[in-house]
Amino acid sequence: MATGGFSIISRSVGIWACVLWSVFAAGAVSAAALHPQLASVPLTAGPDRLATGAARMVGAILEYTRWPARQTPLVLCVVGQALHAGAMDRLSLSNGRAVVRRNVPAETEPARLDCDALYLARLGPEALRRWTRVARGAPIVTIAEDDPGCRSEAMFCLRFLAATLSFDLNIDAVSRSGVRIDPRVLRLANGED
Repeated sequence: MATGGFSIISRSVGIWACVLWSVFAAGAVSAAALHPQLASVPLTAGPDRLATGAARMVGAILEYTRWPARQTPLVLCVVGQALHAGAMDRLSLSNGRAVVRRNVPAETEPARLDCDALYLARLGPEALRRWTRVARGAPIVTIAEDDPGCRSEAMFCLRFLAATLSFDLNIDAVSRSGVRIDPRVLRLANGED
């Protein structure tokens, strides 16, 4: 079993119960897949190992996301000075959909962006919340690079560990978004991509 883990952050027992019921009812994942030791990607050796791991994890998250209207290409906005986004300009989805990376200065007015996903770099707590507030209700996936407590209310908060990369999933943020995240994203922990 991989080191690291996956945790589900939810402030509402009601939402958690509904998600658990819908996941079990749909038969999409097993009970073991819901254990909070999920979603880790082993980091490879080499100087770019964190960037490569982050690109693999972000690519997998995007694979399991469904937008209400398919935009081609998918626009991944990297907000701020990201430490581990160096390999994200080489992303593409398995269905052939291209992913275009757009670098966005953190000071940019968030309301003026045309992004399908936000990769939020090392930003202060207020800046992180400002970006996630703009995405709330919109068809935008939010992924925080450096928010270990997931206080920004991003959907996914990456956790870089010694040998693995994992994430926290904020179910409240997912439920308030305009996208659907396939429950199979939980299978990442079992090495089932």
